[in-house]
Amino acid sequence: MHPRQRRSHMGLLLLASQLFQVGLDNIPPITLGVLALNVYLFLFPAAPLMQACVSVQQAYWFKDWRRLLLSPLHHADDWHLYFNMASFLWKGIRLERRLGGAWFLYLLSVFSLLTGLVYLVLEALLTELTEDQSYSMACAVGFSGVLFGLKVINNHYHPGGVTYVMGLPVSNRYASWAELVLIHITSPGTSFVGHLAGILVGLLYTTGPLKFIMKKCAELVTSHGYSSQPGAYYSSSGTSGYSGTGGRFSGNSQQAPGYTMGQAATFTGGLTEEEQLDAAIRNSLNDSGQTGQRGGPPPYGFNLSAEPTAEEVRWRRMRRFDS
Repeated sequence: MHPRQRRSHMGLLLLASQLFQVGLDNIPPITLGVLALNVYLFLFPAAPLMQACVSVQQAYWFKDWRRLLLSPLHHADDWHLYFNMASFLWKGIRLERRLGGAWFLYLLSVFSLLTGLVYLVLEALLTELTEDQSYSMACAVGFSGVLFGLKVINNHYHPGGVTYVMGLPVSNRYASWAELVLIHITSPGTSFVGHLAGILVGLLYTTGPLKFIMKKCAELVTSHGYSSQPGAYYSSSGTSGYSGTGGRFSGNSQQAPGYTMGQAATFTGGLTEEEQLDAAIRNSLNDSGQTGQRGGPPPYGFNLSAEPTAEEVRWRRMRRFDS
């Protein structure tokens, strides 16, 4: 990583502003902990970037499997960190409150590892099909693959809604695919295969066998068995990835006392995710000059879901009652 990128830390300042606007007390503990871990490893990396990124060459050929653990938690620069963590903040708040902290941590751990494995499989297949060794040498780093998996789950739990992808309304069902294509077109430096791997892992969870397998594994390590409905106790509740070449419980969701859907709107000021991100960026940059002079990329690929309709709220309450 270029030292000039590390010294600017504008992305870190924006992230801090975002966190304080939401309020640390309003961020569930697992989400806050994962955010803190990513920031810590950006400031004090466990390995240099080219030794943390994951590729077929490094992980499979040279048997450096620890990269599967390191790559999701390291970022190319502070802008990369900011956009990934700002996106994770909103997904984490919604999903952790719905699934419960223990299951959400379990989910993040599985997705972080599995996204890397699927990425390696896809890159290996591309190498075989095209006979181009550059696919095996492409080295990916960042949390955005996991974010795409979380986006699939979030959209699965909020069917029928609309996500705004770069200002264009897209049905939640197709939002992840639209963002995958648009990010690749508008930002060629991103890892298309890494993002695709995240989507496939998300689909394995929502429509495939992954959720069932995770439940069975949880049963083996818990003495009291596993509740088949991790979200039964429901409460309410981009991304930019980088790649290069040559290198690449079970548990009930515990609601806070008196927590309601309305309180989520209270600490977000009643704004959508898109409006919150825009406001955070404007407030942080108004006193420091133009964003373009800092060399930061645009905030691609955030999940900008609209507020739930009355029908959706009624449907969720009926579903919780049935559970």
